[in-house]
Amino acid sequence: MTTAGPTAEDVDHWFTERLHLEDDALRAARERAQAAGLPDIAVAPAHGALLATLARVAGARRVLEVGTLGGYSTIWLARAVGPSGHVTSLEIDPHHAEVARACVDAAGVGDRVTILLGPARETLPTVEGPLDLVFVDADKENNAAYVRAALPACRPGALVVVDNVVRGGRVADPADDSATVRGVRAAVDLVADDPRLASATALQTVDRKGWDGLLLAVVTD
Repeated sequence: MTTAGPTAEDVDHWFTERLHLEDDALRAARERAQAAGLPDIAVAPAHGALLATLARVAGARRVLEVGTLGGYSTIWLARAVGPSGHVTSLEIDPHHAEVARACVDAAGVGDRVTILLGPARETLPTVEGPLDLVFVDADKENNAAYVRAALPACRPGALVVVDNVVRGGRVADPADDSATVRGVRAAVDLVADDPRLASATALQTVDRKGWDGLLLAVVTD
């Protein structure tokens, strides 16, 4: 009789524990968001650690996040930019923004986080640059619009990261014409065709949230 081996979720938990990726403040933020009824769609700890690593490697001090949710990824990014850095996060839902504010404050990084409430297509043009990193993790239908709107505020060499672009493989399924998948494809086409973006790639990920991935690109001169 064959015994099933470890799952992707098991591996995710193993690395999270061995690398000490989630501390009390991050766990508290996740639990606060769940208790407040927010959807359980925040980045996994390893994914948050990847964002923070990318921000540190890029020397990021000014970060734009599109989609705050409960502030879990916001905490990771705020820690990465350090006391002299700043994260501007855009959130359309007032309840989500309220929970996120409580989470970032409780994590001790509230002074380096601004949460702008309203539709991102309206608030994003008000964000001042130069931006060092842009993380897009909101409604997928508007992925391309968010990236396009952020580019004028990005410095040369800034990193653009778009989350949830694989969607369980649906992005490559020609039969899938859903709005979310069309939004992902539009962002990929933008990154492929816009001369302001270079060194682009996509990275597939498997963690407790399943099979998904990231789109990454560097802003050119």
